[in-house]
Amino acid sequence: MHRPQALLVMRPDSFRLQFGPEEMRRLRSLADLGDPIWSDDLDAPHTRARLAETEVLLTSWGCPTLTADRLDAAPKLRAVLHCAGSVRSLVSDEVWNRGILVTSGAEANATPVAEFTLAAIIFAGKKAHLLAAQARANRADWYSVAAREDLSNFGRTIGVLGFSRIGRRVVERLQTLDTAEVLVTDPYADAASVAAAGGRLVDLDELLTRSEILSLHLPELPQTRNAIGVRELALLPDGATVINTARGGVIDHAALERECATGRLNAVLDVTEPEPLPEDSLLYQLPNVMITPHIAGSLGSETRRMSAQALSELERFIAGEPPIDAVTSEVLEVSA
Repeated sequence: MHRPQALLVMRPDSFRLQFGPEEMRRLRSLADLGDPIWSDDLDAPHTRARLAETEVLLTSWGCPTLTADRLDAAPKLRAVLHCAGSVRSLVSDEVWNRGILVTSGAEANATPVAEFTLAAIIFAGKKAHLLAAQARANRADWYSVAAREDLSNFGRTIGVLGFSRIGRRVVERLQTLDTAEVLVTDPYADAASVAAAGGRLVDLDELLTRSEILSLHLPELPQTRNAIGVRELALLPDGATVINTARGGVIDHAALERECATGRLNAVLDVTEPEPLPEDSLLYQLPNVMITPHIAGSLGSETRRMSAQALSELERFIAGEPPIDAVTSEVLEVSA
C-alpha cells in the first residue's frame, strides 16, 4: 500500500497539543514524514522544498490560506485533512478547482460544544450565573431562593435554532432532562429527523415566543448575520435566557444589551461580536449575562479527538475509502 508524503501545518502550540507521542506513532505508521515534519510557514524555503513532494497536508489552527501560489508549490498535493473545525479561512477557490480532497474535524469538535451547551442550559434553568453574582453581593442571604418558582429545569421549553451537527447533538442530550418540549427551527431540517432526535420542528416565531431558553447553533453567513435582532429578542418571553455557542455575529449585540440591561432577558455568551468585546461593553457589567472566552469548542486534550479523526481520514484516504467528513464548496455555503 502506498505511503504518502505528509506534512503537518499549524501553529507551534497546536502541534504540541494535538500531536503527542501516540498521535505521532500513528501518523508515522501511515505516512512518510520528511524534514521538517511540521511548519507554520508555507512560504519559507525549507517548507517549499517539502511541499514539492507533499501529497497530504494535516492542518490545524494557524495554517496559512492555501492560495494558488502555495498550491503551485505543492503539485502532488491530493488531500488536506484539517485537525480543527471550520476550514473557511484555510481553503481558497483554487483548492476546489484543483480537485483536492478537504476534510474537517468539525464532527469531533461538535462533542465538547454540545456538552458545554447542555451544561449552559442546565445552569440557565437554575439561573446559576445570576444567583452566583447575587451570592457575592448578598453573602448573608442564601435562603431567599427557596421560595422562587422560576429556578428549575423541570418542564422547561427549550428552543434550538439551527439543527446543525451541534444542534442535533444538543437536542439528543436534552432528552436527559424532563423538559416540557424541545423546539427546533432550521430551514434545512426535516420534521422526521428532528423528531428522531427528540425535538419538534417549528417556525421561527413559534420557537421564539415559546422558548424559555434559546440555544443558537447557526453558522455565520451573510444571511444569518444579526439573525437574532430587535424583533426576534422582543418575541422571547420575559425571563428567557439566550445561549450563544455558535458565532457572535448571529446576534445583534446592541439589541441584546438593551434587553439584558432591563433585566427582561438573560444571556450566556461563549462567542461575541467582536471577540473579545470592547472593554467598556455594558455586557461585561450585567449580573444576568455570563461571558466565557470562547471555550465551548475543543480545548486541551479534547483537541486530540480531531487529530484522531484526521488520522482516521488518512487511513481511509490511503485505502481508497470515502472520507468521514468531506468538505465541499457547496457545504461551506451553509456551514461554518
